[in-house]
Amino acid sequence: MELKIKDIVGLLQVNEKTVYRWIKEKKIPCYRINHQYRFNRAEINEWILSNRIELSSSLINLGLADHNLPRLLEKGGIVPSVPGSSIVEVITNAVERIHTPQGLKKEDIILALMRREELMPTAIGRGVAIPHPRNPIVTDPKNASISICYLDHPTDFRALDGQPVHTLFILFTATPRMHLEVLSKISHLCQNDLFLENLSSRATEEEVMKYVREKEKEWQTKERAGND
Repeated sequence: MELKIKDIVGLLQVNEKTVYRWIKEKKIPCYRINHQYRFNRAEINEWILSNRIELSSSLINLGLADHNLPRLLEKGGIVPSVPGSSIVEVITNAVERIHTPQGLKKEDIILALMRREELMPTAIGRGVAIPHPRNPIVTDPKNASISICYLDHPTDFRALDGQPVHTLFILFTATPRMHLEVLSKISHLCQNDLFLENLSSRATEEEVMKYVREKEKEWQTKERAGND
């Protein structure tokens, strides 16, 4: 169990009373070990995704180049017209077409993504899903990537809002911290109506990258201001 109460407080930018209330109400996954509460990082990751909690800016550590969203998207690319009428078909066809990390077999990637999807839907609502392995499967941060996939047909990913998914963000990260930071950034982007309109209208890679680069500069500016 890697995380303590203080880690959850810093991660979610809430006070200890709030965390203890969530524990009492059984709203957050935790374990009591030797009279102390402990949290599993992978489970907290999934809890954050399922509850659509925007992470604190402390996770957006822009001093780490491998966490730069535009660079990760450049590695993964944007894939148009992914066919399929079910989750397994869509994920299989998407993985067959995207740039996958070196040293990983596509069939193993598909299996890891489907196991995560069966455990808990990765749809975050408003037509977007973020398929990813439950635990990082990339060993070298240089091989981390994000791929955006536009689906031929909106597909039911069991989203809480009931909307079918038209766009996938497929994540391959190297560490839990990187995964949480990247997830936070994508979640932030997908709260913007203009960005969502671009995705639903199948914006070009140039248009998407322009928007993401602008947001990355904005995050960098805020990070520098916070460090001054």
